[in-house]
Amino acid sequence: MKQHIFFDLDGTLTDSAPGILNSLRHAFAGFGLAPSEAILRSYIGPPLRESFARHFSSPADVEKAVKLYREYFSERGLFENAVYPGACEMLRRLSSQARLYLATSKPEVFALRIMDHFGLSPFFTGIHGAELNGPRHDKADVLRHALASHDVPTTDAVMVGDRRHDVEGAHIVGLPCVGVAYGYGGRAELEAADADAVADDMA
Repeated sequence: MKQHIFFDLDGTLTDSAPGILNSLRHAFAGFGLAPSEAILRSYIGPPLRESFARHFSSPADVEKAVKLYREYFSERGLFENAVYPGACEMLRRLSSQARLYLATSKPEVFALRIMDHFGLSPFFTGIHGAELNGPRHDKADVLRHALASHDVPTTDAVMVGDRRHDVEGAHIVGLPCVGVAYGYGGRAELEAADADAVADDMA
């Protein structure tokens, strides 16, 4: 068994869709827009600026959208969220056998608040996320930072996540990745990204 396990947050440990979708609606409403549910759901997982850049050609508009999103998310959206059934028991069992770390492309300041709010922090050796306005923003960046911070050898570590970005980021830094099909990406997306294994449910 790998002794260092890195977990994604959204779609892996918590069902954060309600808060993310409401934050996105607030952001797009600031431009007089109301995208479809399918478009909004495509934002769950990837870095926020990367997603907004697909819809706004102006860097200024991307930054405005990010600001509006965080305006709602920082006050309400981050707690419109729920821990998946079985996640705490899974973490309790794994943390007795290995060291656990969070590696999310969500800003670290929000990830820390969410993990504390839901009582998940005690299971983790380290909680790592993106920087609000710094160069660390995608999954590979976050994983490099987390690996270096804890001096973790890639040969004894694994990533667990629900989107192709988790698989791709893990592979970039030399980690295998277990995809969780119960999250927002689904089995087809994870297999297309060459996940090393796919779990259909929390058990």
